Amino acid sequence: MKLERLMTITILLLNRKRVQAQELADQLEVSLRTIYRDLDSLGQAGIPIVSYTGMEGGYEIMDSFRLDRQLLSFDELTALSTALRGLESTKAYDRSNMDLLLSKVGAMVAQAEQGRAGEGDRIHIDFTPWKNSEEDQSRYNSLRQAVNDRKLIRFRYTSRTGDEQKREVEPMALVLKNYAWYLHGYCRLRGDYRIFKLTRIRELDIQAGTFIRRAESLAQLNDRWKKPEIHEANEAIAVVLQFKASAAVSVMDHFDEKDIERLPDGQLIVRMTYPSERWLIRTLFHYMTDVIVLEPASIAAKVRQTALDIAGQYGVSDTK
Repeated sequence: MKLERLMTITILLLNRKRVQAQELADQLEVSLRTIYRDLDSLGQAGIPIVSYTGMEGGYEIMDSFRLDRQLLSFDELTALSTALRGLESTKAYDRSNMDLLLSKVGAMVAQAEQGRAGEGDRIHIDFTPWKNSEEDQSRYNSLRQAVNDRKLIRFRYTSRTGDEQKREVEPMALVLKNYAWYLHGYCRLRGDYRIFKLTRIRELDIQAGTFIRRAESLAQLNDRWKKPEIHEANEAIAVVLQFKASAAVSVMDHFDEKDIERLPDGQLIVRMTYPSERWLIRTLFHYMTDVIVLEPASIAAKVRQTALDIAGQYGVSDTK
């Protein structure tokens, strides 16, 4: 406990110009006498701590002293701090632990560069999902604990096609992708590794018993996820889409520039391949009347029929 306290005092002094003994005592929840002994121990260990008296008095570390950066430059430390603050927005780690980690990174910055420390604030990374309820956070916390403790879990899961089944899973790891959390796990129902979107998990039940973790690494699990399913690969569809000029901004947000052809009148032609018909149809309806399918004709017909089916739900029938 003393070693941890001494490290915390050192980090606080490196990140602050001057700190009063009472503030250290309050933060570490120890007596002033303990703080004085700790400061003396740090001095004996070679850390140059200077004391000042008076109203503005306190303790500080000499400007010439800093922790070894392990060959990290100021710009690299700033990038690391920015990345950590982005991770903080996911709530993947306890706030107090993240604050301490950020303090340790800040402590590696020399006193002479402290004035530049705010430069990292010019870049902010926020992974906070649009849907971020207390229920979602509770589910994440429970699954994270199950992963760490190797606890078998059971839950109801809704697939992307709308099918719902009970699953028994050995949780392997949690991964954040495109503002959403997913669970890597070995599904005993399927007899293979699967990935589950956390928002589709219901009636989560953490079992009492543990399981022996399988040899598949997180890198291997992620590689599996990147590879398209066989049925999806067989369904891959090359399309040519024509967008109105009013949809230009949305097209730029969703498609690569190399796939876009700009026409003189402001309209855009997009050529690309979708992994499945279902995915393609859903994407096209996102653009409503701003897009027309030029090729293939079979997809154009499918879009038309889907639109008629939607209209039929509102009492509108095809008059042609």
